[in-house]
Amino acid sequence: MVENALVDWSRAQFALTAGYHWIFVPLTLGLAVIMATMETLYVIKKDEFWKRTAKFWMKLFAINFAVGIATGIILEFEFGTNWSNYAWFVGDIFGAPLAIEGILAFFMEATFFAVMFFGWEKVSKKTHLTATWLTGIGASISAIWILIANAWMQHPVGMEFNPDTVRHEMVDFWALVLNPVAIVKFFHSVFSGWMTGSIFVIGISCWYLLKKRETRFALASIRVAALVGIVGTMALMFSGDQSGVHAAKYQPMKLAAAEGLEEGGQRVALSLVPGIEIPGMLSILATHDIDGYVPGIQNMIHGYTAPDGTHNPSAQEKIERGKLALNAFRTYRQQKESDPVAANEARKILNENIHYFGYGYIDHPEELIPPVHLIYWAFRIMVGLGGALLLLMIVVLWAEWKQKLVHMKWLQWAALCAIPFVYIAGQAGWIVAEVGRQPWVIQGLLPTKAAVSSVSVGAVQTTFFLFVAIFTLFLAIELRIMIKAIKQGPEAEKQ
Repeated sequence: MVENALVDWSRAQFALTAGYHWIFVPLTLGLAVIMATMETLYVIKKDEFWKRTAKFWMKLFAINFAVGIATGIILEFEFGTNWSNYAWFVGDIFGAPLAIEGILAFFMEATFFAVMFFGWEKVSKKTHLTATWLTGIGASISAIWILIANAWMQHPVGMEFNPDTVRHEMVDFWALVLNPVAIVKFFHSVFSGWMTGSIFVIGISCWYLLKKRETRFALASIRVAALVGIVGTMALMFSGDQSGVHAAKYQPMKLAAAEGLEEGGQRVALSLVPGIEIPGMLSILATHDIDGYVPGIQNMIHGYTAPDGTHNPSAQEKIERGKLALNAFRTYRQQKESDPVAANEARKILNENIHYFGYGYIDHPEELIPPVHLIYWAFRIMVGLGGALLLLMIVVLWAEWKQKLVHMKWLQWAALCAIPFVYIAGQAGWIVAEVGRQPWVIQGLLPTKAAVSSVSVGAVQTTFFLFVAIFTLFLAIELRIMIKAIKQGPEAEKQ
């Protein structure tokens, strides 16, 4: 039996690494679009001002990019060190997109980054601009392969269990790539990066306004960043809507936890905060039909029949069928050489119950309920901050257009102080996505407690605190270098 402490510390270590990594990734995605847009204006207008502006934000991009790589590499190693059972069980599927990301996207990013950062005055303007855009595109391509792997954990498709190798093996690569969850997750993550980059640029630019420095540079940066951020956030809202539909279809327990929904039904109200609801809205958002059926936590625990006649077994029944599948699997492995008849019968039982295989590791139905309060409030923090930041960008853009922003100190301070809140919104979103699917590391297929490596709790604890120290040091170094570059300002880029 796996120790609960081992599972908890392994999860904590991975969450720590992923959380730090996501500090750098969205800023990379957002700054890539903003600086490429600025350089495009330079090439079109032939105005050295835009070159100077693009180079400044490119410097901050490079600092962030370099530190982000370090945390990303560690994440991939952790699959082998702390999650070896997971790596063995589904490595044939999960490893493919990560390998493509490393071979294709990462090298693409690195190659064009070198041309972008060191190629000023060494290549033509159009060639350099192409390299800048391809660096950003490469970052997005890198993200899509990672998110394909993550989406497969949320909605596993394109595989088949082989009891002889004790592995799930890929049978349809394109089902993996075109997983609807992956497509939506990619756009949602990329557009959240646009928002992050935009808030960052707007906030730093407002700092210059507060210091009464580089006014033209600051206002021009705000104009570009706000436009990118507003477009990105609008697209983020659409992809978020689609994410809700997919959660209702493939991960209903996650959706129920995010809404604190104990008992579901038709025309289910949307909870804004405890005690304040919008009648029928959750059904609309989850199914795009006001009469759509949305199951609650207790419905899924005790079983339910949807209005269309579809029956969903109780959690206890799923667990029993899962244990039946596990026992059949063990019998097959034991008898396949000595008693082929018994082995074939066991394999038949296994195939009949394979969809419940993962439930065989679950001991009690209550284990299938994720931490409701955490997910409920994380979801509201994500949505609430996202809405507030969108409003901020609209107001800032309006003020800049009306030439009033330079006189609105309160708005400048609001934009500067907004920078940490965009990161809080992003981290809250990942809490909903990842904690919301617990107890599963792969939805309905493999519970987290069955995926960990056979290592000591002490070893995981030691590396956890070691990573805390290292990642915090990385972040401190990045912030110090960034702050120094910001204080120097774009004037340091003058020719």
